[in-house]
Amino acid sequence: MKETLALSMFGQKRLTREGGVEIVVKELCTRMVQKGCKVTCYNRSGHHVSGSEYDGKIEYEGICQKSVPTIEKKGLAAVSSSFFSALYSAFGKYDVVHIHAEGPAFFAWLPKLLGKRVVVTIHGIDWQREKWKSGFGSKFIRQGEKNAVKYADEIIVLSKGVQDYFEETYNRKTHFIPNGVNRPEIRNAKLITEKFGLMKDSYILFLGRLVPEKGIRYLVEAFKNVKTDKKLVIAGGSSDTDSFMEEIKELAKDDDRIIFTGFVQGQMLDELYSNAYIYTLPSDLEGMPLSLLEAMSYGNCCLVSDIPECAEVVEDRALIFKKSNVQDLQEKIQVACDDPQKVMELKKQAADFICSKYNWDDVVKETMKLYRRNC
Repeated sequence: MKETLALSMFGQKRLTREGGVEIVVKELCTRMVQKGCKVTCYNRSGHHVSGSEYDGKIEYEGICQKSVPTIEKKGLAAVSSSFFSALYSAFGKYDVVHIHAEGPAFFAWLPKLLGKRVVVTIHGIDWQREKWKSGFGSKFIRQGEKNAVKYADEIIVLSKGVQDYFEETYNRKTHFIPNGVNRPEIRNAKLITEKFGLMKDSYILFLGRLVPEKGIRYLVEAFKNVKTDKKLVIAGGSSDTDSFMEEIKELAKDDDRIIFTGFVQGQMLDELYSNAYIYTLPSDLEGMPLSLLEAMSYGNCCLVSDIPECAEVVEDRALIFKKSNVQDLQEKIQVACDDPQKVMELKKQAADFICSKYNWDDVVKETMKLYRRNC
């Protein structure tokens, strides 16, 4: 394979912070461009999750970004944009087509048909997610998983559990390359104080997409029974889950300690991570939880569910509760609120531990090895 690679990437909505896939694609692409690759990202047309004011605002030097036709309808946006992305990737002058997530991998056969090298990253077993558990979406994603197995030259997985799943279900070897994390700049509370009245160590933070599998319902139920004057901050936008968002807000309405910030990015995001007392991720289901890596990189004490995808990340450097167990979650939050010394001990270890364990430069190096493998 030639020295300078021409790469196509698709599966992301666009290069933003809308979700884990988007963050991964942004981090990979920016570094691959610096290594001399020619990178084209095929993005969805349509609006940013936080509203039209963010559309088209973010540009990344050296990455060619192209918007593909997208049917703006739940379930069809991903299918239509993935089809056109695969089509353009198939007929474009690319050495490697890198597809992100199971749904978009449905079209892995298209670039493969035209002789492209195809790499698929499985970010999680997506058909298990609440919003795709039935109907067309579920069938499409399951078939995408099978097409990845059948047509991809290489499959990357982000957790050992998913690696075992592909081995046991399809007898297919995959490559375990977890996500990375950048060491951030810690910011003092300013915007969050002005807008939400939040000070350092005055709140417990959840930051992520507001979807059922993230365990936010358990978090709200548990927190309502915790005796503390700390706030619970739930930061994030919905992802085709507006009815769930309304349900959570209804559940939280009689507790004025619970604050919903909506989608956040930039300085507001940095300040929320920098000043939290603890960060919590009570998920039932994860691929590779980037928000957890980020939270630890800011030096946060984290409280997570005991699913392997979270437990593998934190090892013994965090607080862990039994998945979907509201009582256990409540007790662990109460313990954290009552024992600031324990929280501070975990805070001190977090950043160095996570930044040495997960490194984006290593991720790019291993990924590019797969691009060139057997060539």
